[in-house]
Amino acid sequence: MKYEMIKKAAFLSRPNRFIAQVELDGKIETVHVKNTGRCKELLIPGASVILEESKNPGRKTKYDLVCVKKQGRWINMDSQIPNKAAVEWVQQGNLFPEKVKLYPERKYGNSRFDIYVESPVRRAFIEVKGVTLEEENIARFPDAPTQRGVKHIEELINCLKEGYEAYLLFVIQMKGIRKFEPNWDTHREFGETLKAARAAGVKLLAYDCLITEDSIEIQSPVPIDLEEDNAV
Repeated sequence: MKYEMIKKAAFLSRPNRFIAQVELDGKIETVHVKNTGRCKELLIPGASVILEESKNPGRKTKYDLVCVKKQGRWINMDSQIPNKAAVEWVQQGNLFPEKVKLYPERKYGNSRFDIYVESPVRRAFIEVKGVTLEEENIARFPDAPTQRGVKHIEELINCLKEGYEAYLLFVIQMKGIRKFEPNWDTHREFGETLKAARAAGVKLLAYDCLITEDSIEIQSPVPIDLEEDNAV
């Protein structure tokens, strides 16, 4: 996935979860933050950030904040891009050997899953979660309690009972990650539900991404560790 019309800036502050103030070309600019998560470990005053200029001239903010540099590593923090990157990745044949049809935002039960896949040999739901939280090269999810995320996992388990395949894909929006694990301290129920899903047959996947200043590409598998005792 490629971004267009990008600019580098310096992060200054985040008055609320929707906007940030940055220094761009020597001036203070208010920009839209494309991630409503806390991101406190990323958005530190002085951090280098990447902005994408909006094509909508009627918007209140001219730019979207999509990427930040943390300790020399670019981290994409655009919460909308993992789904798009996942669709591109599946369409390229990285998950299924046969040609499949993809349908975004398909409703099932009380949930709406990110991708529904169909072929002569399978019917599958894929839920995508973007991951930006990292500590000592360990990626964790979620960065805040998410009952919605728990419900999605429970619905994936229900899918299996009706003959669907079920996948939960964690798109880690950076490189250099040695493993992925649930964020037990932040939301224990999410981790417990994740373990139940794996036991039920939901396929759990985690992949890192190649990040540049203007692109993101799903790249390499990352080990998933669901054992709480191994958390650092």
